[in-house]
Amino acid sequence: MSPRADDRDRRARAELALAAGGIVIVDKPAGPTSAQVVAKVKRALRARRVGHTGTLDPMATGVLPLCIGSATKIAGYLLADDKVYEGALMLGVETDTLDAAGAITAEDRAAAAAVDEAAVRTCAARFVGPGEQVPPMYSALRQRGKRLHQLARAGQVVERAPRAITIYELMLTELALPEVYFRVHCSKGTYVRSLVADIGAALGCGAHLTALRRVQSGPFALADAVALADLSPESAADALIPVERALPHLPSLTVADDRCRDVASGKKLTWRDLAAELPPATGGAVKLTSEQGQLLALIAGPEANTSASERIQYLRVVPSDLTRRA
Repeated sequence: MSPRADDRDRRARAELALAAGGIVIVDKPAGPTSAQVVAKVKRALRARRVGHTGTLDPMATGVLPLCIGSATKIAGYLLADDKVYEGALMLGVETDTLDAAGAITAEDRAAAAAVDEAAVRTCAARFVGPGEQVPPMYSALRQRGKRLHQLARAGQVVERAPRAITIYELMLTELALPEVYFRVHCSKGTYVRSLVADIGAALGCGAHLTALRRVQSGPFALADAVALADLSPESAADALIPVERALPHLPSLTVADDRCRDVASGKKLTWRDLAAELPPATGGAVKLTSEQGQLLALIAGPEANTSASERIQYLRVVPSDLTRRA
């Protein structure tokens, strides 16, 4: 086979793999929004359906999981994953966006100079654990039918309800005061910019985020990622992660081969049709997988009073080679 024919064959195999669907982890560079990254990936892969699983701010870099093709059906279930970030903050300076992209709104260099390492470590430790956080005005959350950042740019500040978050770990990796470098493991919905601003307020000198890199999102890490500039159908296919790997935190129920086509068509089935015994009551989603380990669907898990004769409730049906068998 000639080199040109070999390239065409590799491209065809890559496009076939991408058409089947999966997850590609992009190492997002600083600058573009997450939506702009999605648009670039669509063009690079010639894919009709691409969706991200949670935004990164334009200045932020790192792990951005993208669902390709049929994997977009489960994108909403990946939003619940914990995140791990590495970042840096500057004491003594506050901005309207709470990060280095914004305009300076307050400075107190003297107060920052009075803060020592012990005070920073003691303060940071107080933020570890469950708590509440007020989302920043410069965010994509909607209120009054508009994004908060749209209201902020129009000069409006609105009341925002605090949200429950958890900081599982906040490790200070280097202190070069007034700069502080850190690593944080947090729950979904946590704004690291707001965490930094809250730390600055607690120290009495203010602070803003100067750098942020997401190094892990749920089961996906930087080791899985492809640089945006290097993305092509071939590199994406090589890095494609099957949907089976995407939801390790959900309980799973194996479906017999003779029921896979029923699941694929969304046929009304009872719990007894799927299994001899009900899985434990979860109240959340349950994965239906084939005997070969392929993800077929997500269904609502049983409640404590669910009977085996009750019908299952489909949340998402995920196409696969096995479910399309004739």
